[in-house]
Amino acid sequence: MANPIEKFDMNAAPIRIETVRLRVRDLDAVSSFYRDVLGLVPLTAARDSVTLGTEDTPLLHLDGDPSFRPRDSRQAGLFHTAFLLPSRGDLARWLGHVTETGVRLQGASDHIVSEAIYLADPEGNGIEVYVDRPPSQWRDRAGDIRMATDPLDLEGLMRAAQGRTWAGFPKGGIIGHVHLQIGDTKEADRFYRDALGFDIAATYPGASFYGSGGYHHQLAGNIWNSRSAGTRDPSEAGLSEITLGVDPTARQAITQRLGGDRFADPWGTAFALAQ
Repeated sequence: MANPIEKFDMNAAPIRIETVRLRVRDLDAVSSFYRDVLGLVPLTAARDSVTLGTEDTPLLHLDGDPSFRPRDSRQAGLFHTAFLLPSRGDLARWLGHVTETGVRLQGASDHIVSEAIYLADPEGNGIEVYVDRPPSQWRDRAGDIRMATDPLDLEGLMRAAQGRTWAGFPKGGIIGHVHLQIGDTKEADRFYRDALGFDIAATYPGASFYGSGGYHHQLAGNIWNSRSAGTRDPSEAGLSEITLGVDPTARQAITQRLGGDRFADPWGTAFALAQ
């Protein structure tokens, strides 16, 4: 019998998250947060923009302008950007780091498929830092992905640090998924499933989780704060664009359905296909 798969190969997924771009009002404060709290490395910097990531991979682009209107948490846009760490030990060491430095956390959950910790950057952009459980543990006997929001075993997690301390965002860490605020789940399903090509991997009341290649979700959308939201105001701070990595077959299908390699969802959230 073959050994169960212990780690999902995101590069094998037909559609995956490459980078996220945010509009921010205070570039110095927000970029410092992602550097100091998440351990991302500044890769390029200009007067009004910063790109951060691992030593060799960009993950987050920040465009700064004080004239951006403050983000409205009731509108469509970003719920959180989810940074996927390579191992449970990495998550434990990061939790130790933010605990010692007094970073304010917003929650921690066991989702069956993953263990996750939540916080926000200085301008209210949501962040999840998480680690996946082995894919062999994701599905029920019928083969359906099981997700829940249960209490996280923080003591058990911290034991996984094995006495080591956080040394910055690890090589191999990526943006595993992006969770969006949307205005309507049925309309979101029509776009993300029917036009973009994701599978609906799981649903919660008021939310759909969209997966590619068998992953529990590379994208999600919920109406918990944004029911019936309209098109986003482009002058507002917050999520600017999501860049998707795609394989050739997915690229061809997406560009045919959506008319090119840049497009927006029904609420004006912009997407681009990586070149």
